[in-house]
Amino acid sequence: MIAMSESTTRLIHHSYAPPAGFDAPQPGVFKASTVFFPSVAAMRTRDWKQKQGYTYGLHGTPTSFMLEERLCEIEGGRYCLLVPSGLAAIANVALALLRTGDEVLLPANAYGPNLALAEGELVQWGITHQLYDPLDAEDLARRIGPRTRLVWLEAAGSVSLEFPDLRAMVDVCRRAGVTTALDNTWGAGLAFAPFDTGVDISVHALTKYPSGGGDVLMGSVMTRDPALHARLQGAHMRLGLGVGMNDVEAILRSLPSMSLRYRAQDMAARALADWMARQPEVAQVLHPAREDAPGYRHWRALCAPDGGDGLAAGLFSIILDARYTQAQVDRFCDALRLFRLGYSWGGPISLVVPYDLASMRGGWPSHLQRGTLVRFSLGLEAVADLQSDVAQALQTLGEP
Repeated sequence: MIAMSESTTRLIHHSYAPPAGFDAPQPGVFKASTVFFPSVAAMRTRDWKQKQGYTYGLHGTPTSFMLEERLCEIEGGRYCLLVPSGLAAIANVALALLRTGDEVLLPANAYGPNLALAEGELVQWGITHQLYDPLDAEDLARRIGPRTRLVWLEAAGSVSLEFPDLRAMVDVCRRAGVTTALDNTWGAGLAFAPFDTGVDISVHALTKYPSGGGDVLMGSVMTRDPALHARLQGAHMRLGLGVGMNDVEAILRSLPSMSLRYRAQDMAARALADWMARQPEVAQVLHPAREDAPGYRHWRALCAPDGGDGLAAGLFSIILDARYTQAQVDRFCDALRLFRLGYSWGGPISLVVPYDLASMRGGWPSHLQRGTLVRFSLGLEAVADLQSDVAQALQTLGEP
């Protein structure tokens, strides 16, 4: 022990260490860029890749390792990486697996920013893409070619919520030797077990249900394959995709209630969707658990195989009758008071967003009624209050 004459030095190099063995409901928050090593030998041999030690804050602390392992428990993966957002998770996969001359396939109802990444950055790097029909495994099979390296899957699809035959899609890709990546944000590891479908990678916008507060941005990339994980982990390291430990703490705090919140929002969405289907202003209701929904039988087979109610998240969309103009639909959305205008979902406050679906899809899907699509995300308010809110807003559609 060296002698320290200055109080400032003693303050920085204090000798006190708290006793080990503290245990409480919430894990500790360990924040660091610098991590100390006891020796040069330890610095040279410590292995952060296998979670056998800590080397630098960007590569993980006990706090982030804890969240990664808990997410693996939820989704059934073996390896998990945390990234700053759901879109960062998508980008991590693309940049790890695709090279110049490769091709990626996306469903026609893909999450918009994933398609934007393909149309923007990927195409500049010589990586092409195609869109396939999310309800037709044969169309996917026809589009897979010798340059196809990655196929994205979504269940349910973005905005219009078609539910694909995931197992059939994965089987097509497996026979062709193509890696599959599933955006599992909707299912959240609760509606179905993603890796039971055979997918290679599951990405999850932890911003949604795991956070539950509408105040954290984070994503995860998960796999069961050690070789695939090594490629994802290598790109993750080189891109410097770190997360803040206070954000990790917030998600760790919310995880125990995720299943309760998911089920409550699911029940609320079904109740309101059923009521909406009876309103004369509504041409079509899009909810995967409704028998008239595109892909309903695929949802039933995967999410409710025992004949029960299954799980179906807290999202649904409606198509307002084509007789209403975009201005009238916008007025309807503006008239809502409990539903707030805002992107994302899974938080405590219900949200609504009108979409120009035709421009997003390059045309109007044949399985959808004509009109204007509006997506609802259910929060934790009383369903009766939300129904009253929609009822008063619908009255504005008939105003001149």
